[in-house]
Amino acid sequence: MGIWGFFIILSIISYIVSIIFQNKFRKYSQLAMPYGMSGAEISRSMLADYGIRDVKITVAQGFLTDHYNPATKTIALSNNNYYGRSIAAAAVAAHETGHAVQHHSGYFWVRVRSGLVPLVQIGSQFGSWLLLLGMFMLNVSPTILLLGIAGYSLTVIFSLVTLPVEIDASRRALHWLNQTGLLQGQDYIIARDALRWAAMTYVVAALTSLAVLIYYILIFLGASRDE
Repeated sequence: MGIWGFFIILSIISYIVSIIFQNKFRKYSQLAMPYGMSGAEISRSMLADYGIRDVKITVAQGFLTDHYNPATKTIALSNNNYYGRSIAAAAVAAHETGHAVQHHSGYFWVRVRSGLVPLVQIGSQFGSWLLLLGMFMLNVSPTILLLGIAGYSLTVIFSLVTLPVEIDASRRALHWLNQTGLLQGQDYIIARDALRWAAMTYVVAALTSLAVLIYYILIFLGASRDE
């Protein structure tokens, strides 16, 4: 199987994982939270338990646009999860709050990812153009492609570092939800399933970016041997 066949398989897997995750989220959004708490209330309660008082909780527009911004110390929950009182809303809200807890506690991989942000911004801005230019000028100056590879590799590293950050945020969320008794038994299993499929989307994205990097490295090595 050639590299393009590998890309096609990864694209299919990515699409399937995305569809499964969205379907599971919609299904679990119909299951009521046992104690009737909204996502926003879940976040506030979890922050209070960890003694975090400087993080804001806001509404984000769109579907599954939930995120935590460490620069502004803001947890943004999509409308359905901010106001929603479902198991899915509780899981997502606790997960995003888990990121706030990571930031507050100085979690190692969060510090690494934060340090990579300015480098990734530069790499993503120039890397794609250098890759494109490098492919056109491959027979003239392979060095341009090498510079593009170096820039793009920062994006790949960022994707790989994101994996432990996302997995740990889910671990913290599930631990807190279970420890507080908010989600137990089958409800806990459902929340864990939703977060596992969410994590799978990051895994597939990281593998895809890594495959693209390997593809360009192989092209560069082939051009270097031909010189």
